[in-house]
Amino acid sequence: MDVIALLGTGTMGTAIGRRLLATGQRLTVWNRTPARAGPLVAAGARAAATPAEAVRDADVVITMLSDAHAVRRVLFGTDPAATPLRPGTHLVEMSTIGPPAVRELAELLPAGVRLVDAPVAGGAGAAEQGRLLVLAGGPEAAVDRVAPLLELLGTVRRCGPAGSGAALKLVLNVALVTAVTAVADTLAVAEAVGVDRRTTVEALATGPLGGAVARATATDATFAAALAAKDARLALDALGDTAAPVLRAAASVLAAVPRPDDDIATVTGVRRPAATTHDKERP
Repeated sequence: MDVIALLGTGTMGTAIGRRLLATGQRLTVWNRTPARAGPLVAAGARAAATPAEAVRDADVVITMLSDAHAVRRVLFGTDPAATPLRPGTHLVEMSTIGPPAVRELAELLPAGVRLVDAPVAGGAGAAEQGRLLVLAGGPEAAVDRVAPLLELLGTVRRCGPAGSGAALKLVLNVALVTAVTAVADTLAVAEAVGVDRRTTVEALATGPLGGAVARATATDATFAAALAAKDARLALDALGDTAAPVLRAAASVLAAVPRPDDDIATVTGVRRPAATTHDKERP
């Protein structure tokens, strides 16, 4: 059985860790804030004091962190996790960091270490139940090697070479953030013309924004506005000078959320702001 190291135990990292432990995997965990790893340690994981310690004996390393800067810092910063990685180790990058950052990581890793980018679609509940959509990119042999592990988390969609999983995740997140902010604008128009919020939501739920309405009214999903804004910026960086007025507007709305840790649905006013934690840890 593989030894797995999980770097980052925010909401999603913890949910993934719980699923791996529930399926009998050997798991070592590290988190910048050690207390955040407590629930997984209580469930049977081993805690490591540093990223390097966490990965020292690992066959597979999973990173679930907030952004590309955090991933680089953990892998290549002080007491870097990349240094003790042995040839044959597989790094599964599950954060949302964009294709260029994934390709950069692949080039920086020690010789013989294989990278699979495998961001996921779905929330913490789906992770614990093994119902995620895992978007896997990387060399075919590397994806083959980690596919049985990823299949414990949900359905694996093979996307192509390194960075292709990250690319598809960015596409899906752009659809999500623009749709949810469109719900916010639609509700504002409804109020202006005298249609009450409940009637509007019920009517929208049967129309083209039905999926976005379901996400805006969900109570079991957490996608911090700050992280959504980060993903929107990644997409805008990829677009360069290409006009994308809807995405640019969505990015501005998300960046202006008063409490950045609140879920993206708070922009609609349908779901009340609540104290949340980042779905990915920020080292």
